[in-house]
Amino acid sequence: MTQLQFDLDASAPLDQTLSLEDMAQALSAHPDYKVKRRLVPKLDFGPASGAAITRMLILDTETTGLDYKTEKIIELAMLAVDIDLQTGLPVGPVEIYEGFEDPGRPISPEITQLTGITDADVTGQHLNEAKVQDMVARADLIVAHNAAFDRPFVEARLEVFESKPWACSFAGIDWKAQGRGSAKLEFLASECGLFYDAHRAQVDCHAVLQVLLAPLKAVKTSGQVQVAGASQTSTGLLQLIASAQNPRTVLRATGSPFESKDKLKARGYRWDAEGRVWSCNLKSQEALDAECEWLKAQVYGGRAVRLQLEIQDSRVQFSNRPGKASDRIL
Repeated sequence: MTQLQFDLDASAPLDQTLSLEDMAQALSAHPDYKVKRRLVPKLDFGPASGAAITRMLILDTETTGLDYKTEKIIELAMLAVDIDLQTGLPVGPVEIYEGFEDPGRPISPEITQLTGITDADVTGQHLNEAKVQDMVARADLIVAHNAAFDRPFVEARLEVFESKPWACSFAGIDWKAQGRGSAKLEFLASECGLFYDAHRAQVDCHAVLQVLLAPLKAVKTSGQVQVAGASQTSTGLLQLIASAQNPRTVLRATGSPFESKDKLKARGYRWDAEGRVWSCNLKSQEALDAECEWLKAQVYGGRAVRLQLEIQDSRVQFSNRPGKASDRIL
């Protein structure tokens, strides 16, 4: 192992030699330093405990652009692993698939610069549809970091993805409440002490898995402690499994006055240019009730209004397919 001379503090002998790992551990123990390690994919998490498990499939795509209607997948990676529902940790071996696909046209220089994927990598390549369909069929839950991007792409390519529940590690966890300054994957991995070469599908999947197996803290909201899972300790894996069981509601602030746009934007509503309406996503009945009270008082001035609702369960969330239409009268 490489040996380097390393002065821990002013009182340490100058001839003290430490291995790189010893140096990293020594620095990590000091309050003035943080140490990052290169992400090394873990391919086996050891034997199961006998508790109930669920099979999670984590995927990532690289594409020729942003619009699934006109752009194509050029790389697909998937990791499938069993999750212990008691500990919230992976168990057993990790099953891996990674494949290129020829989009039928040149890859733009911008995409090559971002991903490192060239025309030579994809020419004549096709996804192994049988392998992909087999892994998806055996999964209980599909997870992607920004599933609203990946899900429409893979569903446009293979229908098997439409029949499975999905969760999103970007939008499905309140990372701000967890003390994270950003929900971007590279940042979350960095907070876990990891770095890696981003924007390639397989390593991004490994990064998602490592981020989600880290413990989450209890979150205090409105005087009550809310935690992911049934106990005071949890992981992102457990939280996404739990969240997939609860539908979310898209609330559309129908007919909101123009002068309320700044209030709505500040509260997190997004403008739907096609539908010409402000909307937000809500994850519980309590959140929906509270939001309706806020709209009634702050936006509609107490007047009667019929709001549009769309109930999206995990088989529809993050796809381009609509959920169940409903309404709410204030």
